Amino acid sequence: MSEADAARRPTVYDVAQEARVSIASVSFAFRRPDKLSDATRERVLEAARRLGYAPSAAARGLAHGRTGTLGLHAFDLLLERADPLTQTPSFTGLAMPRLDADGVIPWAQTDDDVLSDPRAFPLYVDEVQRGFELECWALGRPVMLSSGAGTDVSVADTAGRVDGLAIFPSPQTAPALARYAPTIPIVLFSAAPGDDHHHRVRVDNAGGMRALADHLVREHGIRDIAFVGRPEASDTAERLIGLQDGLADLGLLLRPQVMDATVRGEDDLVPQLRALIADGRMPRALVCATDQHAFAVLDTLAAEGLRVPDDVVVTGFDGTLAARLSSPPLTTVRQPMEAMGRAAARILAGVAGPADRPFDVVFEPRLVVRRSCGCPG
Repeated sequence: MSEADAARRPTVYDVAQEARVSIASVSFAFRRPDKLSDATRERVLEAARRLGYAPSAAARGLAHGRTGTLGLHAFDLLLERADPLTQTPSFTGLAMPRLDADGVIPWAQTDDDVLSDPRAFPLYVDEVQRGFELECWALGRPVMLSSGAGTDVSVADTAGRVDGLAIFPSPQTAPALARYAPTIPIVLFSAAPGDDHHHRVRVDNAGGMRALADHLVREHGIRDIAFVGRPEASDTAERLIGLQDGLADLGLLLRPQVMDATVRGEDDLVPQLRALIADGRMPRALVCATDQHAFAVLDTLAAEGLRVPDDVVVTGFDGTLAARLSSPPLTTVRQPMEAMGRAAARILAGVAGPADRPFDVVFEPRLVVRRSCGCPG
């Protein structure tokens, strides 16, 4: 065997030639040994051992129309981050690291707030993904992770390679999801019920916010509350409605102005907060749509000299690990994110039960009180 032949990965054709059989016999030796005599099968396997041949799982999957792989696509919660080689800005207020003379990013720069700032990464997605991967590992199913922004191209590419797809949806993903829905099962995270045939894994957003409203009013006597977030997403809209309803049950009204604190690109949060401070109109509590919104609020208030919770109470929603580490530790509504990821994997793998109709798995969130609302701990 020449050096070129040795460097090339052996194929099914090489094994067939070495064993003096057809390529169909090689395939049978690995997948349907009952189709061959013991002598022929042994000759094929011995040839495969000599050549160092291993059958391709992908090729077997394509032959059967299945790959065994489950996909997870993170879309609308992934931020557009800068390429450190082009230094394209990515997140408002954060400077990207610079390359040194040798084209290397110094450790001191990668260890700063740029790459570790919790506002710049999808913390909620991370924990759901962990649960998804752990459950796939337990089920013996390989995982394909993907992400994209702006178009549905990456969604379509992933959907064409997997047996089932879990996704954090956005309006841009709708065309691809509609195309692939008849061919593979699809799980949507944190999406409101719809008239499609997709499975859903979500939490009771409204119920979580009602519990938070009850705590703020009954335990702390707070009566002036504003909402921070963008209600375009269905889960954020549900949280806003839940907060409004919870306050209404207590005879209170939420401030009508919804404050803008998007975690992607430019936002109006800082000027809005500064205007409220200058006019003496700061609410007693800022209830944020997500933990990441709350981190941005905490940073802004600290920069403006306001103390949390003495001057302003701040709360989040998600219950990410970073909420424990913020200053002060963040009162939040925790989603069982790992369990959500595991549930999606089980649905896609077909072990959650017969899917004669779409699953709609609704988890109950849990209120976690910490110092940002004035509680000890």
